[in-house]
Amino acid sequence: MSENDGAHTRILIVGGGLVGSSLALALDHAGIDCTLAEAVPPRTDAPRSEERNLALARATVNGLAAIGVWPYVQPEAQALRRIVVSRAGDFGSLRLDAGAAGVDALGHIVPARALGAALERALDATRHVQRLRPARLRTLRAGCESAEVEIESAHAVLARRYDLVVGADGSESTVRAALGIGVQHHDYAQTLIVGQVRCAHALDGVAYERLGDAGPVALLPLAGDRAGLVLSVASADAEAVMALDDAAYVAYAQQRLGWRAGRLLDAARRQAWPIRRGVAAALVATRAVLIGNAAQTVHPIGAQGFNLGLRDALTLAEMLATGGDPGDAARLAAYAARRAADRDGVLRFTHALATLACMPQPALAPLRTLGLLAAQLVPPLRQRLLRHGMGWRGQPPRAVLESLP
Repeated sequence: MSENDGAHTRILIVGGGLVGSSLALALDHAGIDCTLAEAVPPRTDAPRSEERNLALARATVNGLAAIGVWPYVQPEAQALRRIVVSRAGDFGSLRLDAGAAGVDALGHIVPARALGAALERALDATRHVQRLRPARLRTLRAGCESAEVEIESAHAVLARRYDLVVGADGSESTVRAALGIGVQHHDYAQTLIVGQVRCAHALDGVAYERLGDAGPVALLPLAGDRAGLVLSVASADAEAVMALDDAAYVAYAQQRLGWRAGRLLDAARRQAWPIRRGVAAALVATRAVLIGNAAQTVHPIGAQGFNLGLRDALTLAEMLATGGDPGDAARLAAYAARRAADRDGVLRFTHALATLACMPQPALAPLRTLGLLAAQLVPPLRQRLLRHGMGWRGQPPRAVLESLP
């Protein structure tokens, strides 16, 4: 790892979040030099409190292991062995079990802060990643031969040329805007409230998702009697829900979740974010590519966001590892084509669940019940859901693969 101006690499990654850092590590493992421009300066103290807990699909765990991150995060990871999905007011439920897929776990639950710290430790050990931090993109002009970039870093403006610029800079991507790529937004009029709760009984590797008119609620198993609570509320009600004291908030969450997971005892700190979908009109442009939330920001239902973004990063790294010009137009077009099935499938799945399964549409109740029963009782459909839930869809990157029954 080195901290310099990134003048000698051909690939610039803008955005040092979970997906951008993962791409940098994947390129490092392939022996490919890159520059990682990060908005956040090096930390000299403990990171800011982060209340999210991430559900990592099995394929994601494989991918993190392949780029050297999993050993750092595994001590704080809780194996996910079963997922129970139900719908308030509708009959039936869906149970997805690791045993039915012939594996020991469908994935793992990890605190987001733990994954961030693990990525930082792995980046500290890289040999091919040059880091600029704090840094922000000022201008980007892409031509046939190279992309001309101006980056503001450490009170200086650096002008550089790169063969490829990767936008991994989140939902409000400056790279996407600089490229003139449009984005289609959808406001779900919901707010996501995340935090931890204590349960009367340990969840023992079982996650619960409850769909309802006000949106989904999920309870994610953590170590001991702790669980991650993911609660979506109508945006008009978010301020009032956030203002509840802990006892009232736990009672509200219990009412929304139901009793399948047992009694909730108390809650820790909470954080809230508005839920909006954003889909970039294109994944690639001249000498540039978008990955992660810069390419697509999905509804958090089903916990697909980071899992999808990591598959973006690992697929791109795999295709760049073949050598040659990293910004070649044909290569970038091939990347976009390869990611289409996975991306489109996740976009359809999350949007349908958020609208058809959660919105108050009583006429759909019989169809929702039939869908849950079919998913539980029809083996081919259940196996398909299991494989997709574990992160295997379309043509996944080799780093996430394993032999499954």
